Amino acid sequence: MMEQNDGERMEKNETETMDKDERASATSEPKINYRGWKAMPFIIGNETFEKLGAIGTLANLLIYLTKEFNMKTITAANIINIFNGTANFSTLLGAFFSDTYFGRYKTLAFCTIASYMGLQVIQLTAAIKNLHPPHCGSQKFCTRPTGGQMAFLILGFALLITGAAGIRPCNLAFGADQFDPKTESGKRGINSFFNWYFFTFTFAQMVSLTLIVYVQSNVSWAIGLAIPAILMLISCAIFFMGSKMYVKVKATGSPLTSVVQVLAAAIKKNRLKQPEQPWLSLYSYTPARSINSKLSYTDQFRFLDKAAIKTSQDQINPDGSPADPWRLCSMQQVEEVKCLMRVIPIWAAAAIYFIAIVQQHTYAIFQATQADRRLGNSNFKIPAASFVVFLMLSLSIFIPIYDRIIVPVLRRLTGKEGGITVLQRIGIGIFISIVSMLVSALVEERRRTIALTRPTLGIEPRRGAISSMSALWLVPQFALAGLAEAFSAIGQVEFYYKQFPENMRSVAGSVFYCSVAGANYLSSLLISIVHRATAGAESGNWLPEDLNRGRLDYFYYLIAVLGVLNLGYFLLCARWYKYKGTPDAILDSESEKKTEKAIII
Repeated sequence: MMEQNDGERMEKNETETMDKDERASATSEPKINYRGWKAMPFIIGNETFEKLGAIGTLANLLIYLTKEFNMKTITAANIINIFNGTANFSTLLGAFFSDTYFGRYKTLAFCTIASYMGLQVIQLTAAIKNLHPPHCGSQKFCTRPTGGQMAFLILGFALLITGAAGIRPCNLAFGADQFDPKTESGKRGINSFFNWYFFTFTFAQMVSLTLIVYVQSNVSWAIGLAIPAILMLISCAIFFMGSKMYVKVKATGSPLTSVVQVLAAAIKKNRLKQPEQPWLSLYSYTPARSINSKLSYTDQFRFLDKAAIKTSQDQINPDGSPADPWRLCSMQQVEEVKCLMRVIPIWAAAAIYFIAIVQQHTYAIFQATQADRRLGNSNFKIPAASFVVFLMLSLSIFIPIYDRIIVPVLRRLTGKEGGITVLQRIGIGIFISIVSMLVSALVEERRRTIALTRPTLGIEPRRGAISSMSALWLVPQFALAGLAEAFSAIGQVEFYYKQFPENMRSVAGSVFYCSVAGANYLSSLLISIVHRATAGAESGNWLPEDLNRGRLDYFYYLIAVLGVLNLGYFLLCARWYKYKGTPDAILDSESEKKTEKAIII
C-alpha cells in the first residue's frame, strides 16, 4: 500500500514537474535587444529620403505626362488616378505578405529597392530622347507616345506600385517595433516616433512641392526627376546600414485566416437554427497567447453566429481548441469578423469622401496653370503643382490647434476623452469637403469669367488663355481640403486602428489606403462618364483641354451633390454602428491611451 502511495506521489511530482517545464517553455521567449532611439537615425533618415524621393516624383507627375508625354488632360488625370488607386490597393497585399510570410524588415528591404528602380526608370524617360515623344511646344497637334515608350513608363509605374505595397503599410509599424512596448521609456519612444514620422512626411511634402517641383518645371525634367531617384538611393543605403541594429519581428501567420475560417464555418452550418441565448450557448475559446482584447457578444450579422454553434460532429482538443477550425470557430473569432463587417459601410463613405480631395491634386492644378501664378509684382511664378502645399500647411497648422485648444474645450463640454467621437470627427471632415467643392466651383467660375471677359496674360501651350485672376484665389479651397483631412483622414486612421482586432493593425493601415484607392478609381470613372456625357451638350464639354471652354465648376458642383448624398449615407451608418465591444464593454485602457497619443500627431 505504501509502495502504491509512493508511486502515486512520484508520478504526481513528475507530472507537476512536466507541467512546470511546459509552462516555462511556453512562456520563455528569446530576449529582444531593443535599440530604441539608437536605431532611429537609420529609420527616420530612410523614411525622410524615401518620402522626398517618392513625393518628389509623384507630386508633379500630372504635369510631366501632359507636357513631356503629350497626353491629353483627361488621359493624364485617369492614368494618375488609376496609378494612385492601384498603389493604395496594393498595400493590402503588402500587409498580407508581410504578416504572413516575410516580416516587415524583408518586405521593406525589397520594396525600397523596387521603389528606387521605379523612380530611376521614370527618370530615364525624361533623360533619354527615344523614351519620350518629341517636344510639342505650342503646336496644336502633337506626336503621341509610342507603344514602347508607354511600356517603359508603365514599367516604372509598376515598380513604384510594388514599392508602395510594402512601404506604406509597414514603415510606421517597423519604426515602432524598435521600442519596447512594455516599458515606460519604450512607450514614450513610440509616441515620439509617431510625431517624428509625421514631421518627416510633412517636411518631405513641403520640399517636394516647392524646390523639386520648381527644378522640374523651370530647369530640367531630367535633372528634376534625377534628384528624387538619387534621394531614394540614399534612402536604400541608410536603411541597410542599420540592419544589424534593427528589431526584426518575424511573420506570425496571417490574421485573415481566422476571418476566412469564420465565413467557411458559417456557410457549412447555414441550416442550423439560431440559438436563443447565443451569448451563453456559443462555443467560447481564447488562445493563451492571443493579443486581442476580449469582445462581448453583439446581435448584428447574426448569420455569422452559426460558425460558433457546437454540434455533435465537432471535436475539441485537450487544450480546448477546436479540432477542425474550419468547421467550428469561437465566439471571439465571430465577433472579430463582425468588427470588420461593421467597418465596411464606413469605409465606403470614406472612399466617396476622398473624391473631393483627389480633385485638389488633379484638376485644381490645371486651374492653377490657367491662372496668374506670379508672386506679387515679381516675375517669379509659383509652379502649379506647388499649390498643394497650402493643403499641407492648413493640415499642419490646424492639428496642434485642434489637439491643444479645441479638444480640451470639447472634452469639458462633452465629457468624452477625445472631445467628440471618432465618427463625429469623420463626419465633420466630410461636411468640410463639401464646402471645399462649393468654394472650388465658385473660384473656377470667377477664373473662367475673367479669362473670357478681360485681357489675358498669354496662352498656356496646348491649353488656352491664362486668366488674369490671381492663382492665390485657389488657396481657400486647398486650405479647406486640408481642414477636411485633419478631421476625416486622421479620424479614419484612428477609427481603423481602434476598431480592428489588435492582430490586424497592419491590415487596418492598408484599409485606409484602400479607401484612397477607391476614391481614385471612382474619380477616374466619374471623369470619363462626365467627359462622354457632356461632349455633345449645348453647354459644351465640361472637361476639355482648355478649361476656359469647359465648365469645370459644374463638375465641382456635381461632386458637392455627391458629397451631400454621401454625408446622409454616412450619418445613417454612424447611427447604426456599434463600436468594438458592447456599450458596457471595457476596452483596454492602455491601448486606448497609446492610440490617442499615436493618432493625434
